[in-house]
Amino acid sequence: MRFLNHLTLGQYVPTGSVVHKTDPRAKILATLSILTGVFLADQWQVFALWAAFLTIVVVMSRLPLSMVLRTARPVIFLVVFTAVIHLLFSQGTPIFRFGILKVTEEGLRMAFKMGSRLFLLVIFAGTLTLTTSPTELADGLEHLLSPLKPLGFPAHEMAMMMTIAIRFIPTLLDETDRIMKAQLARGADLDSGGIIKRLRAFIPVLVPLFVIVFQRAEELAIAMESRNYKGGAGRTRMNPLVWRSRDSVAFLTVLVVTVFLVFLNSRMSLV
Repeated sequence: MRFLNHLTLGQYVPTGSVVHKTDPRAKILATLSILTGVFLADQWQVFALWAAFLTIVVVMSRLPLSMVLRTARPVIFLVVFTAVIHLLFSQGTPIFRFGILKVTEEGLRMAFKMGSRLFLLVIFAGTLTLTTSPTELADGLEHLLSPLKPLGFPAHEMAMMMTIAIRFIPTLLDETDRIMKAQLARGADLDSGGIIKRLRAFIPVLVPLFVIVFQRAEELAIAMESRNYKGGAGRTRMNPLVWRSRDSVAFLTVLVVTVFLVFLNSRMSLV
């Protein structure tokens, strides 16, 4: 339960910073640019520069660094598992052996590369949701997807679905925490035993959670229908998005940083 209490995935934390005030379209495009650059990185120096750039963004957003790092908690197991697999089963020059297992230089480099890449990808994506409200995120996604409307792509509906999914992550985590506390109060043991025992003990949590998920979905559908929601056609916005010069500067700055680090990584790979 302590794990659930410290999750920040999908949450929005307003601080009034310059990052929060940036147009959501610029932040989405900048995040896509960053994710592309991080995915292409494979040198430890480049990963260090990306981490430094992340620190600068966090400082500018006025968010606690610990809060930003907590967005990676849901994938920590995946990061560690991926790193261990590459560390123990990659072929190459062995550093030392432990029975049938061996650690190689190539495996060590691959473990660091894959672990750092996945960690940074999640952190940068989490920073976007921490600094952008669900409404702004939906509007930004719809504007960016609007060129596909003539092809029959449901830009508004897709943006709405993605935003609702992100928005409901903290709600579902709160419901899970509440159900777990109720089960523990009834004498359930959720923390002891092996993996199989814990999975079986978690079934009384999953069943009411699924029921609550469907109830919330039905309540949301009824609320949208009662407000005569019929999609994006003819809808107006209380706060229309306005692209300002500072948004262009922010996006171009991130784009230049991404291009530079990608170029630096390619040059170092050739050495």
